[in-house]
Amino acid sequence: MSMPIAPAPIVDAAATNQGDLGEMRILLADDHELVRDSIAAFLSAAGFDQVAVAGSLEEAIEVFQSSTGFGLVLLDLNMPGMGGLEGLYKMQAVAAEVPVAIISGSTQADRVKAAIDAGAQGYLPKAMPAKSICAAIRFMVAGEIYLPYNLMKQETKTDVFGLSARERDVLRWLAEGLSNKEIGLKLGLQDVTVKLHLKTLSRKLKARNRTHAAMLGRDNGLI
Repeated sequence: MSMPIAPAPIVDAAATNQGDLGEMRILLADDHELVRDSIAAFLSAAGFDQVAVAGSLEEAIEVFQSSTGFGLVLLDLNMPGMGGLEGLYKMQAVAAEVPVAIISGSTQADRVKAAIDAGAQGYLPKAMPAKSICAAIRFMVAGEIYLPYNLMKQETKTDVFGLSARERDVLRWLAEGLSNKEIGLKLGLQDVTVKLHLKTLSRKLKARNRTHAAMLGRDNGLI
């Protein structure tokens, strides 16, 4: 029997911080609690009317449907339930005319382009300074598409190694320290398939072992 999802916490800004932002309400969904709560706290202190938070796509949809007045939904690209851009499509269907944007630790140019092509209102790297994230959210709430200029200028190095999209997914989770079994659960793959992807991406990267592969992936901007 599935357990009910507890209501997501709401971070309220003090009335004195509202400034000229008006009723600017944000839904932020990210499974990394420290990152999520840090961003939410900063946005609240910066004057946003409310910041609702969730830890998965399922929870984000539930929070959205149980409330009204959101100006923007911000989704972590790799949190549980997303399945890549499939999660974006699901939220867009629920959110109707409310813009949905992506926040991610990945800054690969092809991923950024794919998200924008899929209708995301913007793409925010988690490494952005908090003030820049705040400004970007205001920009998107106003109806504009936000995309850091340096990401579009960034030359993707994926073609140098010839990694497939799935191999990059495996590499990203490998760099997070996940085991083969855990990677398989994240990506919906059998253990033997994960091992095959690890073997091929290690060969393409000329990596000596798992740790070396993760290091090469970071050094070459693949994750």
